[in-house]
Amino acid sequence: MTKVGYFPHNNSLFVLRHRGILEKALPDVEWVDLRDLPQGARPEPTEGLPTVHADHLFDGGYDFIGTGFTPPITAQGHGLDVVYAAVSGPRVENGRLLVKADSDIRTLDDLRGRRVGIAHGSWQTTLLLFALERAGLTWKDVVPVDTGVNAGHLFLDGGIDAWVGAYPGLKAVEEQVETRDLVATDGLFSHRSLWFTRRDFAEERTGELAAIVNALQESDAWIGANPREAAEIFVADARERGNPDTDPDAWEHALRTRPFGLHPVTEEFVAEQQHAADLLHGAGLLPARPTVADAVSEKVNALVPPVPGGAA
Repeated sequence: MTKVGYFPHNNSLFVLRHRGILEKALPDVEWVDLRDLPQGARPEPTEGLPTVHADHLFDGGYDFIGTGFTPPITAQGHGLDVVYAAVSGPRVENGRLLVKADSDIRTLDDLRGRRVGIAHGSWQTTLLLFALERAGLTWKDVVPVDTGVNAGHLFLDGGIDAWVGAYPGLKAVEEQVETRDLVATDGLFSHRSLWFTRRDFAEERTGELAAIVNALQESDAWIGANPREAAEIFVADARERGNPDTDPDAWEHALRTRPFGLHPVTEEFVAEQQHAADLLHGAGLLPARPTVADAVSEKVNALVPPVPGGAA
């Protein structure tokens, strides 16, 4: 049996879970909702990174998962042997570092000593580190705040001074207050989706891994062609769970403004990911410095089919 982890923040896997495509190739696939598994400890943002995604990849929770930039780096930093299965195109329109339009924070340097909201352990931690580096600041120069599910409210109420916001939640905030970007994500950080697995799964169950990647590629093409229908999948789940992200227009906007389709790992990606790993380790958030290239497999790279209608 193949266990595939999913949750809404990885849009591709979440839609695939609800479309029945993978079941055609792997009839006995077991879908595992990450939100229903133990969430583990959440270290303070100045002390470490959450390890939940990798924990369940190695404790029998699932065999395959997709996240943003930071979790696979975290896994390697804790000595876990992961392998990248594929990456998305840049998602620079999905989120950014911003303040309210009337904030006295005018430049990145003004973040010194200020409270910056992030979903700690996600791509938002990495983006903030890239932004601080550009200004010559370090992790110790700001007060990172793990916002959890209350990010938008904290920003609106003044609980944080700056915020790495993301859609669809960011759209609701933009409708209530004028914001100003501190730095453009484009040119700072590619913010790709990443899919990864354990090395034993990648090497010993190649056929199952190929089936997952192929199904994701097919499903992603459907999302690109049917963003409104895809949005309704997320809205229905949010309503069922009593979450605030139930605006189909916001979800459709979020899906329309990000790329879909899986790509093989490139040298450019590895270089950026290594830079992120070095920053995370340098900030004292990882027990060891990861070598990102160790998680790349040319055999696995060859499994990624061309993006329908586009370049591989």
